Amino acid sequence: MFTGIIEAVGTITALQPKGGDLRLRVNSGKLDLADVKLGDSIATNGVCLTVVDLPGDGYWADVSAETLAVASLKNWKLGDRVNLEKALTPQTRLGGHMVSGHVDGIGEVLWRKTTARAEQFRLRAPDELAKYIAHKGSITVDGTSLTVNAVDGAEFELTIVPHTIAETVIGGYQAGTKVNLEVDLIARYLERLLLGDAAAKPKSDGLTMEFLAQHGFYKA
Repeated sequence: MFTGIIEAVGTITALQPKGGDLRLRVNSGKLDLADVKLGDSIATNGVCLTVVDLPGDGYWADVSAETLAVASLKNWKLGDRVNLEKALTPQTRLGGHMVSGHVDGIGEVLWRKTTARAEQFRLRAPDELAKYIAHKGSITVDGTSLTVNAVDGAEFELTIVPHTIAETVIGGYQAGTKVNLEVDLIARYLERLLLGDAAAKPKSDGLTMEFLAQHGFYKA
């Protein structure tokens, strides 16, 4: 688990295809690896990766075909900058929100503009994630815990303060940038809980208008 508070920005220094999977190397920059051991998790642009080697100035990690299919890693290139966060401990301050490091989908930056000293962004999420994005709710973008300031269908807006711009990869976002999105974990569990006994039935992994109408939550 993570908090979505970025600790450092790293750099991709090697990408090695391996039988349909991928092994990558990250230079971890100012991230303190003194307490990291093999098998530990590091969120890399919001993707929970397991450390398989520690060469001294960074780490190696394996990326499965499933992760390549749902996250932006398949588009990474040598020299790309990535947000880094070590897994939380019982002593960690929960300054963001509960983040699993399991990417739900890829979003796209639509536009960016300056508002006073902050930067405002509008992003589009995959349609299937729209129901989990709420005004003033939390969302994880490339591993960064952020507050949603406006929602319009599958599009949402973020206002990013100067410190976050300086300390994350968000400063490099422009229209067309693809980003990893993880929706609020509580919303995921709440959706499943509301299904009740129907959760045990095949293809009952989401709420539909028909289901809500049948249970009095919605009038068709």
